Amino acid sequence: MAATSRSFVRRLLRWYSSNARDLPWRRTSEPYRIWVSEVMLQQTRVEAVIPYYERFLRRYPNVAALAAAPEQELLEAWAGLGYYRRARFLQRAAKVITEAHGGEFPRDHAVVRGLPGIGDYTAAAIAGIAFDQPYAVLDGNVMRVLARLESDGRDVLKSATKRALAARAQEWIDSTKPGERGAFNQALMELGATVCTPRSPKCGACPWMKDCRAFAEGNAESLPYKSSRMKTRRVALAVVIVRCRGSLLMRQRPADEQIMPGFWELPYLEGIAADPNQFLELGLLVGPTVGAFKHSITDRLFQCVVYEAKLESRRPADYCWIAPSRMGRLPLTTVTKKALALQEVFCTCVKAE
Repeated sequence: MAATSRSFVRRLLRWYSSNARDLPWRRTSEPYRIWVSEVMLQQTRVEAVIPYYERFLRRYPNVAALAAAPEQELLEAWAGLGYYRRARFLQRAAKVITEAHGGEFPRDHAVVRGLPGIGDYTAAAIAGIAFDQPYAVLDGNVMRVLARLESDGRDVLKSATKRALAARAQEWIDSTKPGERGAFNQALMELGATVCTPRSPKCGACPWMKDCRAFAEGNAESLPYKSSRMKTRRVALAVVIVRCRGSLLMRQRPADEQIMPGFWELPYLEGIAADPNQFLELGLLVGPTVGAFKHSITDRLFQCVVYEAKLESRRPADYCWIAPSRMGRLPLTTVTKKALALQEVFCTCVKAE
């Protein structure tokens, strides 16, 4: 197996040296920068990440700067990438590194794995790319390559399947030489991202085509197999825009909210798009419709209708008036951004995603 694994490694590294995309995080071996890139790339496309990555590092060039950043400022810098828990975990880990490791990123894989928000994949990526340590990465791209290579029809959402695929990837890493680990991990992810794609894989460009069982059997596009996930739930959402002397009625989401804690939002109610008068409970009289849009979060598809409204009584508890000039400095929920973008007067201070 060792000789076979070594052959796979050599072919993939030759392919990578000629075909790797020029991405900013590939121009460095600094663990902080690699860590930031790997976290940003979770569930976010490469093309979308690049400008955020570059701006983020200008703003927070090292662990100490990230650890010291005010949370509201950090969330505003992250706005647009979504999955905001990632930003909070980044900062929590930065504080641990600052306090427990003197601001120096730890080299020990187990220590890195124990940092807040860092799982097996991110720890392996940092260990291999930054420190040339022999830990194999296993993300969606890598699992797809592995499942097709061996025509493995097992459910890749199952832990047992992931363990088996991870063991195969580790065999390859164990056959690498010093100085190759980071390049091999990146090459494996690059192969899945650019050649062994979910649809219409470019098998003719693959350095492993002759060894790929799925290619030989003609079933590459049907792999990997994933069992059915939860069905998407449709949720009606009514959002209101309430003005007073140019300011808007908004509130900050509590810190214990599961989704987007600490972000600012317009008044809204779920499940009442057909009966916006339920806003009377907040002392709001709903007026004409501004527009509508859809917004998805994990397994929910929100069908949002936006209304103008007036405040008929005292301002609701937990709400305050926010001037448009402040909005560019506040982290706003995506629903709020989309609602405000429906009205041209706010387009200069709010950008919908």
